[in-house]
Amino acid sequence: MSEPVVDYADALDRYDPVLGLEVHVELNTASKMFCGCSTVFGAEPNTQTCPVCLGLPGSLPVVNAKAIESAIRIGLALNCSIAEWCRFARKNYFYPDMPKNYQISQYDEPIAYDGWCEVEVDGESYRVEIERAHMEEDTGKSLHVGGATGRIHGADHSLLDYNRSGVPLIEIVTKPIEGAGDKAPQVARAYVGMLRELLRALGVSDVRMEQGSLRCDANVSLRPSPDAEFGTRTETKNVNSLRSVERAIRYEITRQAAVLDDGGSVTLETRHWHEDTGVTTSGRTKESAEDYRYFPEPDLVPVAPSREWVEQLRGTLPEPPGDRLKRISAEWGFTEMEMRDVVSAGAVDLIDATVAAGASPQSARKWWLTEISRHANDAGQELADAPITPAQVAEVQALIEAGTINDKLARQVIEGVLAGEGSPAEVVASRDLAVVSDDGALGAAVDAAIAANPDVADKIRAGKVQAAGALIGAVMKQMRGQADAAKVRELILAKLS
Repeated sequence: MSEPVVDYADALDRYDPVLGLEVHVELNTASKMFCGCSTVFGAEPNTQTCPVCLGLPGSLPVVNAKAIESAIRIGLALNCSIAEWCRFARKNYFYPDMPKNYQISQYDEPIAYDGWCEVEVDGESYRVEIERAHMEEDTGKSLHVGGATGRIHGADHSLLDYNRSGVPLIEIVTKPIEGAGDKAPQVARAYVGMLRELLRALGVSDVRMEQGSLRCDANVSLRPSPDAEFGTRTETKNVNSLRSVERAIRYEITRQAAVLDDGGSVTLETRHWHEDTGVTTSGRTKESAEDYRYFPEPDLVPVAPSREWVEQLRGTLPEPPGDRLKRISAEWGFTEMEMRDVVSAGAVDLIDATVAAGASPQSARKWWLTEISRHANDAGQELADAPITPAQVAEVQALIEAGTINDKLARQVIEGVLAGEGSPAEVVASRDLAVVSDDGALGAAVDAAIAANPDVADKIRAGKVQAAGALIGAVMKQMRGQADAAKVRELILAKLS
């Protein structure tokens, strides 16, 4: 049963939203955080486990040095201070997907802290303060079978896959995000999108939200005015797309406003986001830190990165995503809305590579965000995984500009490349898609179109040149879209002048 909500604009008239975002990032290390098991996604269940990540008695963890390096680079990229000395802790709680019954994490001594970044929404810049970025291990994965929702309630039984147990995680936690007002959901989306681009540029994660390697927990609370105390928050868990981050926060604002308008109190709890219905539902009462009984991990030595190493890693940082986006957006001549669509689709690097291969920015954007994006969505793929390269997209555009094919035929060429039929030139040849410019073939088609449409021909003879469009369309249909439209127009006017 859905809960009452109020109109979003009305909610913002009466309440000021405050956000807190916790983003979990799976690192792309070859092995897990504390053992040598593989982290490759998609393996058969429970084939990438060992005594350490299964928490068997007598097993001892060893820290993954590459994960430490990635954590430091993430912290530096977010303008954080890097701890000179920090350690791991045990976060104690029971859940079947966590075989040790505790998670090795960091509590009061994170490796990175007190950072900041900036995001832009509708031309306005918002500063997001970073509380901490700490290291921990991921849990296993539960599959609840037999119910209608895929959740434990109503399921007949559950299956457990421990392949993910022990995969290195970095949790990036913001300080309360205040002052965004009605733009709060968009600011959250922009922040997670910026993080995704930053982490991809750093090369520390594949940031595939649909596979769970980038997950966002969105905390939302409302207060009557910007100078009032914070309200009670809810935490919507594991939101796994940029669009869903924005939608989930927007919904939660309208739901909490309805609770407060009715004189009720918001419950401190976790909630689940439902993509299909666009609502959140209650999960469980939110624990406090005391409930987890944190204490220092006795099996691991502290981490003390030298200042020399930290500075070496600082030298490996890429151009900040915000600076890069501003630079290439100006170079490409994209509007803010066009650039937002590119970022949301994860197409920045793809378009950049396509432009480098010779295509114009607008043509590169067009093909990646239309035909190829549609194919990727239908196949349930990330855009970058579509079986076509930036060089091939640039080749398609070059064929258009050379007059070998037109836009309509280009869609068929891209379809053929995506189907594995070869390069764009090979698809044009095998499917016989080249534009026909031969005067003889076109002349016959033009004569047929004129004979079939005498009234249109008379209009053109009378000086209504714009009527030629109807005859051009008839010729294009007759020749399956492969006629050279400019040549056809030239022949029609020559015959009827």
